Amino acid sequence: MNSILIVEDDESINRGITFVLEKDGCQVYSCKSVAQARTMFHQQEIQLIICDITLPDGSGLEFVREVRRESGVHIIVLTALDQEVDQVMGYEAGADDYITKPFSLSVLRLKVQAFFKKRQGTAQERIESGTICFFVKEMRVVAAGREISLTRNEWKMLQVFMEHPKQILSKNQLLEQLFDAEGDFVDENTIAVNIRRLREKIEPDCSRPEYIKNVRGIGYLWDKECRR
Repeated sequence: MNSILIVEDDESINRGITFVLEKDGCQVYSCKSVAQARTMFHQQEIQLIICDITLPDGSGLEFVREVRRESGVHIIVLTALDQEVDQVMGYEAGADDYITKPFSLSVLRLKVQAFFKKRQGTAQERIESGTICFFVKEMRVVAAGREISLTRNEWKMLQVFMEHPKQILSKNQLLEQLFDAEGDFVDENTIAVNIRRLREKIEPDCSRPEYIKNVRGIGYLWDKECRR
């Protein structure tokens, strides 16, 4: 079931959005403050957030920033402000889309349907782990909401790890994956260099890696669950 978090303090708007989306078969979690939204986001598996900017206990944009630091979840911002600078601030905070109040529930419904339809169509082409989204066919990687640039070997190595989570991979197994198609072999030193560079790009703290961990004397391990 598609799961949606609504963060909107206006009772009538909140109730209207909830009614329309539940009618479409979505699981809707309704909140009216940043504090409630923060708690609900960490308790539930949320796939889409619809968030107002002006909330009674703080800024919706700050909540968006918090979420984006932790997750690549899709975010639609609701705002009564229609100035270009407000739209830019929403995108800079990490929003994927926005709707200006007053708005049509039908338009919002169509945006939500379009997102889930696209998500379903690309489900087998995307691997998610923690805050990392790996778009296989597009050869594109997003970490904590930011697209990162990888070399060919880094990209191939990341794919191997994310397709084999919680599985120890030896240096020989990684060498086989990084074998150059033109006939040049990659040596063990290249493995270590690529691991280091990949960690620098995806790990929040390279000195204490969360994703790629060393298994002494054996190889490396992707230490987070992955989902398609």
